[in-house]
Amino acid sequence: MLCALVLATSGGTSSLPPAGSGLVTASGANSVAFAPSVVHDDGHSPSGAGATGSPLTPAVEPDIRPASPTEPLVTAAGSGTAPEPATPGAPDAGATARAGGATAPAAPTATPEAEPAGTGTEVPSIPPLWAPDEELASPSVSRQAAPESTAVPAAEALVPDNNAAAVLTVFNKINEYRVSRGLNPVNYHATVAALAQEWSDNIASREVIEHRASFWTDPRALSPNNGAGEVIAIRTDRDAALLVEWWKGSPGHNAMLLDPRFNVMGAGISYTDRTYQIWGVVNFFGYTTLPAGTTNSPGGSAPSTALPSPAPSMCDAPVRHMPPTLDLSAAAIKGPGDLVTVDSAGQLLGKAATGARTFGAARVIGSGFAGAKEVFTTDWDRDGAYDLLAQRTNGTLTLHRGIAGGGFHAPVTLGNGGWETLTLAVGGWCANNRMPQILALDGAGNLYLYPNKGMGDLSVRTFVGSVGTARKLSMVDYDADGFQDVLALRADGAVQLYRGLGTTALRAEARATVATGWGDVTGIRPLRDVTGLNSTGLALRRASDVVQYWDLTSGSLASPSNIAGPWAGQRLAQ
Repeated sequence: MLCALVLATSGGTSSLPPAGSGLVTASGANSVAFAPSVVHDDGHSPSGAGATGSPLTPAVEPDIRPASPTEPLVTAAGSGTAPEPATPGAPDAGATARAGGATAPAAPTATPEAEPAGTGTEVPSIPPLWAPDEELASPSVSRQAAPESTAVPAAEALVPDNNAAAVLTVFNKINEYRVSRGLNPVNYHATVAALAQEWSDNIASREVIEHRASFWTDPRALSPNNGAGEVIAIRTDRDAALLVEWWKGSPGHNAMLLDPRFNVMGAGISYTDRTYQIWGVVNFFGYTTLPAGTTNSPGGSAPSTALPSPAPSMCDAPVRHMPPTLDLSAAAIKGPGDLVTVDSAGQLLGKAATGARTFGAARVIGSGFAGAKEVFTTDWDRDGAYDLLAQRTNGTLTLHRGIAGGGFHAPVTLGNGGWETLTLAVGGWCANNRMPQILALDGAGNLYLYPNKGMGDLSVRTFVGSVGTARKLSMVDYDADGFQDVLALRADGAVQLYRGLGTTALRAEARATVATGWGDVTGIRPLRDVTGLNSTGLALRRASDVVQYWDLTSGSLASPSNIAGPWAGQRLAQ
């Protein structure tokens, strides 16, 4: 498969053509090109290098990655485990691929078809494009259509067959999937559909896979104010349903299909007489008030009432919050890949991530943590600087807010008693809430979610699920599907995976054991950006003064490597 990895941040645009070439293309009628495109993802780039002048934004939101050139996974209906990846070289000739390791939703098994002569064995793909939240929150007064390609379309490539059935199939499959995951279905709008159809025809006629730049500013987007996204897929056959199946199997696209903010979509389907016979573009938008002309399906009637508000949830965000991008070069914790430890005297030691699995020299960044059962690193208040949560042996839970210029503010007590009995994990559990939350496991094996109340007392919680007893918990996006998961370390050293949905519930499925032999592990720290931008991994504190790094970027644990110490007498902050 040819796979276009397109990078951008709110600070600029970058693309990844092969060395020495500005465009990935092949000659002849069976070719497809990748023009420079943009991908907005909260200031993060899906590759190992960010755009110039666009530093990392500390964040806890789900990690979105582009699809990788691997075979889509197909699970048996009702099964909770994913099969082994298909052998390379034997892909479904009609479908694009999914990111390796992430579990795909149940999908029909496509009959392999012969690959057209003169083509490769893979279908090109492109990551989804998200609108930056800050642009939707403060739209410009003049909303003009964004610049688009001025290339003359090769109209003869398009086949003017009726696409109504394919559009309806895409709409129904997306909504069936959303409803199966406990989300509201999206409505349809003909004006939004016209936007998507025009772009589908445009790229199909030019045989170039690229996103419409700043599509959310087009007048036909109808001024969305609660999220916007675009997905694209192509196939060598005309199976519209499998376009959706591929999106479900790609972590970034899957996260867009399941974004709870979206309530309107429009789909464009184009047919060609070339190798890639079907081109699909879907635009998703979120509106606090549905625009006039919204219908309940393509060609359907207008909804009788406005979309019902979802039932209140502990995951609901109290406010929409976009953290600033700060210079953290002088901060105690400089990034999401830093290692923090507590020594026997209660001092905090920090080791800044400096490259591929490398860290700087340890330096003292705080003190007074001798009475801490556990210490957690997070940006609790989302002000751009990393903070500490200390679970203390006296039963209190304290917040130590980080300062960009170095050090921490005086502690604030978030919990006044009983916290010493709980096993905690901290992170962005709720997909619709950018603030981090706390998962807490009690002695009976019940897992609870404590929502972020800022500086307020953590006095309310909601039941998430039964996990059983565990020595340690860790919250991390294990399977690279964009949602945080829970790793439960048992007394015998086995680790079970409890996958999340971005809501207050766990996935209803069999619980896989993803590791064994971790009986000597005393600390688990989720890390980001250690092996590259948006990479995910775990640091383990083990016996014999060993700290290991286990990479998770592919959606499963890779072989570990040791991180240079010394680590004697140090406990790992999580």
